[in-house]
Amino acid sequence: MIASTYAVPAILVFVTSALLILVGAVGVITLKNPVHAAISLIMTLFGVAVAFIAQSADFLAAVQIIVYAGAIVVLFLFVIMFLGVDRPTRMNVEPLVGQRSFAAVGVVITVGGLITLMASSHWVSGAKSVSGHALASGSGNVKQLGTAVFTTYLFAFEATSALLIIAVVGAVLLARRERATTPEEVNA
Repeated sequence: MIASTYAVPAILVFVTSALLILVGAVGVITLKNPVHAAISLIMTLFGVAVAFIAQSADFLAAVQIIVYAGAIVVLFLFVIMFLGVDRPTRMNVEPLVGQRSFAAVGVVITVGGLITLMASSHWVSGAKSVSGHALASGSGNVKQLGTAVFTTYLFAFEATSALLIIAVVGAVLLARRERATTPEEVNA
């Protein structure tokens, strides 16, 4: 017999965080206004932080709120406002010729790679440590995590930040680049 007793407050916290995550994620996908979609993303990230707190991962919850809901979403909103959401979009002008076929090929390669990785891996649930040494319990977790981030995984974090900056600059340049106007566009 498996003992399965759940406390009512724990269930309520889980259901609340799950609803925040799901409603926010659906809002990100379905809302047409990019500012409203970014606010829905904040709601999703807040729900993840609540789930972290329910699992006693207070440091991860704080990082979730400060870094993701704070910095990353503010960066998204800055780019959205910089690009100008009030300008009418011209759906008949494709900024990059062939971008849809290139994106489709990218999706096929990514999904194929993920399926291949999942089929060839031997994942074990409940493993103590996936890479490196397991973190010790107690107050040294933050120190060990900081040491790992700024030594072992420093290049990965720096590369990720460089890619994010390059993506933002590229998006701004593509959005602000003047396109050749046709007589129909001038008269509109």
